[in-house]
Amino acid sequence: MFVAARAELHAPKQEKALLANALNLLVPMSTDDGGFHGPSIDEFFPGPLLFEDTNFEINRIILVRWVAVIALLLVFWLGTRRMSVVPGRFQSLVEMGLDMVRVNIADDLLGKKDGKRFLPILTTMFFMILFMNLTGVIPFLNIAGTSVIGVPLVLAIVAYITFIYAGVKKSPKNFFKNSLFPSGVPWPVYIIVTPIEFISTFVIRPITLTLRLMMNMIVGHLLLVLFFAATQFFVVQMSGWWTLLGVGTLAFGFAFTLFEILVAVLQAYVFALLTAVYIQLAVAEEH
Repeated sequence: MFVAARAELHAPKQEKALLANALNLLVPMSTDDGGFHGPSIDEFFPGPLLFEDTNFEINRIILVRWVAVIALLLVFWLGTRRMSVVPGRFQSLVEMGLDMVRVNIADDLLGKKDGKRFLPILTTMFFMILFMNLTGVIPFLNIAGTSVIGVPLVLAIVAYITFIYAGVKKSPKNFFKNSLFPSGVPWPVYIIVTPIEFISTFVIRPITLTLRLMMNMIVGHLLLVLFFAATQFFVVQMSGWWTLLGVGTLAFGFAFTLFEILVAVLQAYVFALLTAVYIQLAVAEEH
């Protein structure tokens, strides 16, 4: 988390410019005084709250991440501090979440032995992403902790390192060879196949993990801000018959809030699932 924070404190201007162009294409915004103002790129680059111009600078998104991590630790502490053979409702809920990751991701893809080895990292990824995603629909937080590249990138790097570690641990001599030079391919064809395998296996995977998570959270935030900002505009500023449009945008806002909750869970599941898939490929028998 500290690495992610430092990376974002010094985010390149090119990144901000590219994201601004993307937002302008997705959400046209009026700049006329008194007109409607949609979501702004500045929401993803908030100003400092504490320790300005230092390596420990804290802005709104970092604070939201802290809240998510504290909430996650609190939930698991409350759910596991008094374990009993006949669990109560809260313990049952926590155990259900843990069992979902263990059974549906770790054991199902990696088997009992490897599933047990990599279960801690898969569980941590799932619940960390889930709680940070859900901050996007919580009042007064209203932005996902994963909507800026720091956390998705760090988690993708962790998944990438885990994938390579698993492969090298399983087959120290043959992992990279089998990854870059698949068997059964004529030698001249390796001139084409090997670069493709290198890019798809060792370059594209961490990039797609990062962008899939981050962009889903960005788009979800933009839609929610757009609908609720439009509701405020139609009801408060325009009033009259325009209030009917405000009711419509409010209904869409609530509908997309429910959808965003579903997306938050699915993105956490998909990230952990793909990490398990990559590990499974690394420990497959051909390696």
